[in-house]
Amino acid sequence: MSSPSERKARLIVHGDQPYNAEPPLGRLRAAYRTPAEDFYVRSHGDLPDLEPETWRLTVEGGDGVTGELSLHDLQTRFPEVTVTATMQCAGNRRADLRAVAPVSGDPWDAGAIGTAAWTGVRLGDVLRAFGVTDDAGLHVAFECHDRVEGRPYGASIPLAKAMAPETLLAHAMNGAPLLPEHGFPVRAVVPGFAGVRSPKWLRRLAVQRHPSDNPIQADDYKLYPPDVTAESADPTRGHTIDTMPLNAAICEPDRGATLKAGPNRVRGYAVSGDRAIVRVDVSGNGGRSWRQADLEHETDAPFAWTFWSVDLDLPPGEHELAVRAWDAAGQTQPALPDDVWNHKGYLCTCWHRLRVRAEA
Repeated sequence: MSSPSERKARLIVHGDQPYNAEPPLGRLRAAYRTPAEDFYVRSHGDLPDLEPETWRLTVEGGDGVTGELSLHDLQTRFPEVTVTATMQCAGNRRADLRAVAPVSGDPWDAGAIGTAAWTGVRLGDVLRAFGVTDDAGLHVAFECHDRVEGRPYGASIPLAKAMAPETLLAHAMNGAPLLPEHGFPVRAVVPGFAGVRSPKWLRRLAVQRHPSDNPIQADDYKLYPPDVTAESADPTRGHTIDTMPLNAAICEPDRGATLKAGPNRVRGYAVSGDRAIVRVDVSGNGGRSWRQADLEHETDAPFAWTFWSVDLDLPPGEHELAVRAWDAAGQTQPALPDDVWNHKGYLCTCWHRLRVRAEA
């Protein structure tokens, strides 16, 4: 396994404390399952140093049933499953919103996303073992070993999503144990939801009648209208970001690249939280005309991204490339970042655009 410094050198680092980084987009597009060392890292606090032999997960289930599980317990008491799913930060593509007006948070390009084969056990199997039954009014709250401003990181998801077969307590990624920065020894994986709902370095989970009161859940990751400022924002009126929306990005060529005039391959990804991608359109002239891209998707991975590619004939000169995706409900993306701007810089879903130059 490569060292932490070697892995960090492969990424575009936005911050060291906390550690946040994303891969170059061309490398992100190189494999359908993103290698762990090329997977984006989103941290809110410290990176805990945990030993698998002493790690324990406290579970507070239904009717007061409480217990503790070791890593060995998880791996031997419950069926092992693998789910290929995309994980994405709610701030992915925030840099496009920063170009409209200032926003808070790290200036993510389109690389705060990745897809992996996650191996672990179904969270629902664990909850049922502790007496939990389906109840639409309940929530599962996670508490973690990392600390954010003096408190353990915490978030929650509705019980219905926790009991869904795709939701995991994962201990491996692409067939290998989780790297420390990706949640070793155990993390939650909640496909289709924002990455903030897939906490790392788990220490406790509890079934309760209300969402977590942790600031990460109660105050952060809220979507606001464009007229709301940091000073006027009321978290009780913001939309809690769970399911991720339709999005697409160009990974190749690079922004500002100089290309040879003529046919050029353009490649990228498209993703939707819980709907299939049915079409991707790519433009070489800023959206005045479009070409339909070829799609690549694994049919047994409904929560994973779709890769797309298309050849565009680019005559000599400057060109604005743009991409938009369509989902199974016939919905597509807004054209401009102005249409989705918000002061926190969340959910940038407008057409992804970049300029290139073609030379004869």
